Amino acid sequence: NLCAGGAPSLSYRELKDLKKTSVLHIDVRERWEIDRFGKIPESVNIPLGELVEALQMDPKEFKEQYNQKMPSKSDLVVFSCLAGTRSKQALSFAMSLGFS
Repeated sequence: NLCAGGAPSLSYRELKDLKKTSVLHIDVRERWEIDRFGKIPESVNIPLGELVEALQMDPKEFKEQYNQKMPSKSDLVVFSCLAGTRSKQALSFAMSLGFS
């Protein structure tokens, strides 16, 4: 399931359309889940337990750790997980850190 601030729930087709623009897709599942169930193309895996720390990193450190440009507080970010619970938590964490 997918979450974004303006639309708490997105379909996979909506996500594919968003990916044609500049959106950062963060998959908050655990690494073993990615290994077992597969990675969504063009997503970056940041397990939920690492997310708050990751979103407060120095941009250079974020790039080194996740091989991805760190999002600014106004960038479009979509979170996903298996059932939707963790992506909603991720959205709350990001918003509490000032992400719009």
